[in-house]
Amino acid sequence: MPREFSRPQRLGDQLQKELAVLLQREVRDPRVSMLSVNAVKVSKDLGYADVYYSVIGTEELAEDSPKIQEIQKVLKGASGFLRTQLGARVKTRIVPHLRFHFDAAVIQGRHLSSLIDRARNEDNSRAIQRGDDSDVDEQG
Repeated sequence: MPREFSRPQRLGDQLQKELAVLLQREVRDPRVSMLSVNAVKVSKDLGYADVYYSVIGTEELAEDSPKIQEIQKVLKGASGFLRTQLGARVKTRIVPHLRFHFDAAVIQGRHLSSLIDRARNEDNSRAIQRGDDSDVDEQG
C-alpha cells in the first residue's frame, strides 16, 4: 500500500518548488541569487512554513556570520512579497507565514565527510607503514 502524505507535507513540497523558482526569477536582490531551498516544513494548522535554505558556494559560513544575517534580513523583508506570489501560484485558502532558517546540515555533512576521509587516509598510511597491504582501502 503506498504511503500517504499529509496535507502539510504536500503543501511543504509544493511551497519548496515554488519558492525556489521565485527566489531565482522574481526577487531581484543579488544577495539571495545563490540560495538553495532545502526543505519547507509546514505546521499542522498550515499557519506557518519554516523554510530551510543554504547558500551555494559558501561552505565555510556559519549561521551567525554577517553574510547569513544579511541574507536573513533580506528574506524577512521579502516574505510578504513571496507570500503574495505564492498565493497566486498555490491553490490554497491560506498561505502560511514564512519563517526562514539557515540550514547548516550541508556544511556539517561536508565536515563529517572530510573527517571520515582523513581517518581513512590515516588508517591506510598506518597499514602501509606496517607493511600490511591487505588493510589498505582500494579507494584511498
